[in-house]
Amino acid sequence: MKDRPGLMPILRLAYSTQFLIALIAVFVLWSQVGGQSHLDLLPWSVKLGLGLAAAYSVVRATAASVSGGRAWNGQTVRWLGLTLALLFACGYATYYAHLYLEDADDADQQADTTISRSAISLRLVHLSEAQTSSATTP
Repeated sequence: MKDRPGLMPILRLAYSTQFLIALIAVFVLWSQVGGQSHLDLLPWSVKLGLGLAAAYSVVRATAASVSGGRAWNGQTVRWLGLTLALLFACGYATYYAHLYLEDADDADQQADTTISRSAISLRLVHLSEAQTSSATTP
């Protein structure tokens, strides 16, 4: 690559474009696999850090593949392994959000579904008053 100086600006443009595409792909994959509701529960710093790191490692794996004599060399495999480890960390963060950050509204839901006699009588009184007021208006 050092003997072709005209190729470097094109590679920089290609790598920056790949970074932006990889960033979109990481967040779409994360929300589809882990669930958007769990992703929303995570702090923004965790999402930003893991997303940027995963996209960066994808670009570095591509750069290592282009710069080596063969496409699959030691640096490419290392960056690919780091990418997989970061994606695993994204999954673990989503699992943590599922276990510990979700609201446990089981007790509240039970209280909402019970019907008491006073609520029924209030509704019946309210309905009968509404019917009598509508019958009296011409």
